[in-house]
Amino acid sequence: MAPILCYVTDSAALPERETDLLAVIRCAIRAGVDWIQIREKNLSGRALSALAREAVSAAQGSATRVLINGRLDVAIAAGAGGVHLGGDALPVADVAAWCARHATPDFLVGASCHSLEESQAAARDGAHYIFFGPVFSTPAKIQSGPPQGAARLEEVCRAVRIPVLAIGGITQQNARECLRVGAAGIAAIRLFQESKDLAGAVNELRNAGNRG
Repeated sequence: MAPILCYVTDSAALPERETDLLAVIRCAIRAGVDWIQIREKNLSGRALSALAREAVSAAQGSATRVLINGRLDVAIAAGAGGVHLGGDALPVADVAAWCARHATPDFLVGASCHSLEESQAAARDGAHYIFFGPVFSTPAKIQSGPPQGAARLEEVCRAVRIPVLAIGGITQQNARECLRVGAAGIAAIRLFQESKDLAGAVNELRNAGNRG
């Protein structure tokens, strides 16, 4: 099965500050990434809503699903394909229960996890997928603790029945190792956001998953 490829946005880390995040999002959609998680914690609610609506509009007619980090209200209002919950977000069980009653059947609820116990709890509480990491060293995940490594990633993949996406220091070179140990896909900021040839990178990652 082809790996799930998720671009996690971070406008503050764009290579050139004048680069338009929405232009990068559109490029990622054209390149064929499966998911785009809008993770812009410094934006106001109004600005985040506007960006979310633009991203959802840009993805219409494509296979790309737009997810919103931490803001269920924004995700629902924008018509996004899901919400991703970090450690400071609403409890997974509460969000999953609300979405089961009020959201569309294909609306995804995901969660960031940093341990086997957190991963099992998220799966038990109704998450449709999890991000697990940081698998490798990365400046973006210093606050999430030391690298977990591929062995711990494999342990988590074996322990839960929902898709596990590896995150944290993912590169073209180590992505194959993550897929080999059971990850359903990979999530990354720099891998997608800083790529000089995003379509080529996506194709290479898909081939790595097919060979793995």
